[in-house]
Amino acid sequence: MAKLVRKSAKFGTAPVFFTAISTILGAIMFLRFGYAVGNTGFLGTLLIILFAHMVTIPTGLAIAEIATNQRVRGGGEYYIISRSFGINVGAAIGIALFLSQAISVAFYLIAFAEAFDPVLNWLNATYGLHLTDLRIVSLPAMALLALLLLLRGANLGMNALYVVVAVLGVSLISFFMGSPTEAMAGAVFHLTARVDNHDEFFKVFAIVFPAFTGMTAGVGLSGDLKDPKRSIPIGTLAATLSGMVVYVFIAYKLASSATPAELNSIPLIMAKISVWGPIIPIGLAAATISSAIGSILVAPRTLQALASDRVLPSASLTRWLSAGKGETNEPFNATLVTSGIAFVIIALGNVNSVAQIISMFFMVTYGAICLISFLQHFAADPAYRPDFKSRWYISLIGFLLTLYLMFKMEPLFAFLSLVFMTLIYYSITTTRTDKEGLSKIFQGVIFQISRKLQIFLQKAEKDSDNWRPSFICISRDFFKRPAAFDLLAWIAHRSGFGTFIHLIDGYLSKETNRKAHEELNRIIKIAGVSKSNVFIDTMISPSFTSAVAQAIQLPSVSGKDVNAMLFEFSREHDEHLDEIIDNVSLIKAIEYDLCILGSTERGFGVRSSIHIWVTPGDLTNASLMILLGYVIMGHPDWHNADIKITAVFPESEIEDYQQRLKSMIKEGRLPISAHNIELLEQKPEVSVKEIINQRSQDDDLIMIGLRYEKLKQQGKEVFKGYDDIGNILFVNAAKEQKLDNDED
Repeated sequence: MAKLVRKSAKFGTAPVFFTAISTILGAIMFLRFGYAVGNTGFLGTLLIILFAHMVTIPTGLAIAEIATNQRVRGGGEYYIISRSFGINVGAAIGIALFLSQAISVAFYLIAFAEAFDPVLNWLNATYGLHLTDLRIVSLPAMALLALLLLLRGANLGMNALYVVVAVLGVSLISFFMGSPTEAMAGAVFHLTARVDNHDEFFKVFAIVFPAFTGMTAGVGLSGDLKDPKRSIPIGTLAATLSGMVVYVFIAYKLASSATPAELNSIPLIMAKISVWGPIIPIGLAAATISSAIGSILVAPRTLQALASDRVLPSASLTRWLSAGKGETNEPFNATLVTSGIAFVIIALGNVNSVAQIISMFFMVTYGAICLISFLQHFAADPAYRPDFKSRWYISLIGFLLTLYLMFKMEPLFAFLSLVFMTLIYYSITTTRTDKEGLSKIFQGVIFQISRKLQIFLQKAEKDSDNWRPSFICISRDFFKRPAAFDLLAWIAHRSGFGTFIHLIDGYLSKETNRKAHEELNRIIKIAGVSKSNVFIDTMISPSFTSAVAQAIQLPSVSGKDVNAMLFEFSREHDEHLDEIIDNVSLIKAIEYDLCILGSTERGFGVRSSIHIWVTPGDLTNASLMILLGYVIMGHPDWHNADIKITAVFPESEIEDYQQRLKSMIKEGRLPISAHNIELLEQKPEVSVKEIINQRSQDDDLIMIGLRYEKLKQQGKEVFKGYDDIGNILFVNAAKEQKLDNDED
């Protein structure tokens, strides 16, 4: 981008202001503002001015803010947007911006030709000619302007600009000092007076909106300014506000000095009102040629900056367009392209049609700038530190109003414009993956939303009866057996939260830290493919106990308190089971629910059945097992699964427990059929483990209650003896969970 720095940058704030104000007070003011007043009335025109500035002022503030965020070089709006928000975002906006600027050159020269309409009429009347096509003026004017800019560069434009602004000022003074027309002399001024068969409000708005789009014209001179961070905000905002005030007075002068019929039918109605009529065509010529100069100064610099960032598809085209001429690096080749586009538009268009095209391009550009500015306020990126600060709600208003006005002006073109911008962004993103785009901004926004939500949830009153699983899982065996991660992903899919801690044995060092980052990235990549909702992290610890102690003190990323711990071991190789058992007391001390997954090489099978076993003295765990079964079934992997509940009790207690289980399921409104609830009589000669082995051979996940007292007494034996079945989830509830959330 160094090529865009002008070695002899010497302009101050004045060129920014004069470039902008001469573009604002340009073609539309002379040729179509009377039409606007005639079709919408004075109050309607004020509404147009208000709507337009509710778009342009937020955009101007956003541009001023972005311009003070960093050192500004050549490329104008494109440069400051791309360097603040990433080249992908900047290029998508920059291409649309360049096209709008290039088309503007044609628009102003078409309007410039209309200033010669009185001259052509005189020639036709005097010499009997038939010169009616204004392109005989606009096309040569375009050729002359392009030639002068190619030969002399920006200095010519600045020298001519001051003369133009002086003529523009004289013409406005003559207009304001003028008298009402003869038709208006005896009429009464009404705030809402307009022609009978008037055009729709938003059609009028689309035609006159380009009158207000010149406020950023001076930004394109950023590479030629001594102090862009000062000159751009001051010059841009001063021109915007000055233009708004002038347009209000012009609207009043027009409404009070001519009838609606005159305003609608006479393009140069200002000439009939002015003290000296000929000054208006002269002012029109001066304003339009100055606006054309401003646009043809800015558009090539935007294109040159785009080419210098290599966002264009062709490498040879990129080199050609990015090349500059002379010590000031004038965008000679980019000026040729801009001139070519302008020639084509001049040959095809007229003022009204080209004005509506420009309006849509500028609306898309301004809306994108306001949206990005709004998002950046919420992202709170420490690297974004502008000296001048706007407000997030101003940018939001600008974006929403822009979107609304686009679809009111022309819904089809609005839709196509948005598709056009999206396609540009997508194509650039796919070819330049090394550059940051919207993802960086949205990550910042999501981070801020997440932070605020977590703080809110932390402060909110906790409802202990409204239980939902919030699990932490610690495992060192993810790459050997992902069963625990899969289970956590199912729990966290819709109704729960899950944090997976990948344990790395050892002490914290440069080497282990590097390993932790590498393995974290591997797991995140795998988790992304599986589309899990699990938060993943790594932990380096010299012992399993210290890892558990640290993990249970971690805050949940959900903002909700952690309430459950998940461990996993291999039933074929249970070398880690002892350390899990040793830490169960730690989990019980903080009253977490505990789940221990005993996995096998069989895995979770075809995920068609979940079998819950309830044994004597185990009803405390039953409600948690049923809830977990229901939560797991909410994942698409288990959408065809059934939950079966089998309770094994002594014969004397079967009837009582059957009623309690059915009542528990009914009150909890769980999708478990009564036919899937089975109660078995426990016989002394047959152990519960034998019954489970026999009846759960074809089940994909088996849940068995885990009693803490029994675990302390029997240790590893509690988990043994289930050789004929698949994965088992041993569940210990800190307390009995309510399946029905209704208050008693």
